[in-house]
Amino acid sequence: MKLDEMIVKRYLETEEHLAPYACKTVDAIRLGKEKVINEREFNVRPDFSRDVDRILHSTAYTRYIDKTQVFSLFNNDLITHRSLHVQFVSKIARTIGRALNLNEDLIEAISLGHDLGHVPFGHTGERSLNRICQENNLGLFLHNVQSVRVLSEIENKGKGLNITLQVLDGILCHNGEMLTRKYEPDYNKTTKQFLKEYARAGKEPGFDRTIRPMTLEGCVVRISDVIAYIGRDIEDAILVNLITRKDIPEEITSVLGNKNSTIINALVEDLIVNSYDKPYLEFSKEVFTALKKLLDFNYKYIYSSPKKEDKEEKFNELFAGVFCALRKEITSKNSEISTMYLRGMNKDYTNSNSSDKIIVDFIAGMTDKFFIDQYKKLYLPKKFGTTI
Repeated sequence: MKLDEMIVKRYLETEEHLAPYACKTVDAIRLGKEKVINEREFNVRPDFSRDVDRILHSTAYTRYIDKTQVFSLFNNDLITHRSLHVQFVSKIARTIGRALNLNEDLIEAISLGHDLGHVPFGHTGERSLNRICQENNLGLFLHNVQSVRVLSEIENKGKGLNITLQVLDGILCHNGEMLTRKYEPDYNKTTKQFLKEYARAGKEPGFDRTIRPMTLEGCVVRISDVIAYIGRDIEDAILVNLITRKDIPEEITSVLGNKNSTIINALVEDLIVNSYDKPYLEFSKEVFTALKKLLDFNYKYIYSSPKKEDKEEKFNELFAGVFCALRKEITSKNSEISTMYLRGMNKDYTNSNSSDKIIVDFIAGMTDKFFIDQYKKLYLPKKFGTTI
């Protein structure tokens, strides 16, 4: 037996000690066939660990660095960006997974990839792009669906990265806007069912909120997404003077505290205690009630604040403008969508997608800065002539 095979074998043996409800590497399913580049290739990475690396080195992951989490267009380096958020999710989820004796590689892969489909300017931008999609008969635009699309249909020049089914499923089902006291996996989910859910989620409003992950690890990431943002968003809101710490109701702070650190500790500890050695995740009634009230507070005073949402119509105009301009640009071989995005793209991608769908993919992948730069290039007059 080769050395790399021995190392992998030893790793798989350690997985035998995981919780009975954990997803083992031997259960990993890939929708595409793995291509062996070299039969003598030394590779000690199990399947889910390999997925982590593929996601980390993807172009979409690189663009996390300049994508809005909640607050856009703030000249403050302390404001959370999407890149930080996914790291917070990964750390929190792996902490929970380690305590519950679950597969940390699978948890990390889902965590790092769950927001790859997020558009510039966060959920505000997502709503704008969703409006465009519906107006042009392109179905719905949902960032969790787009995250799966990025990994399976866009990355690697349209060939996809051949990510495992369990990771793609966890990403599709991560919906961090939905809260329940109990998170129970759909352990009987098949590949066929996942593909149906993936297709329906992009067409039927609200359907993505009804689907459950096929693994307990996927459930861990789903709730960790909430735990990672709910307290951090409060810290950011205080930083930009949107709220004060005293604004948080005492009925919430008496249970969870009023700082990000205490909120995370309270939620993680309660979840671990109430989920240990169980095939599902569950909060205590007291902590879940406080969490739900905190999310309601955030929606009212942060996410739906008039101070923040007064920019929504402007973003709608910006996104519509870029979309319309790119419709004209896409036929030009010298346009940026042609040279930066479509050049070298797999023919299966270009042949199976309409030009409008391709434009939506291009916009969705933009960073905040690149989007603004594109708008300026597409609409502002270019300089000409000489200077004196």
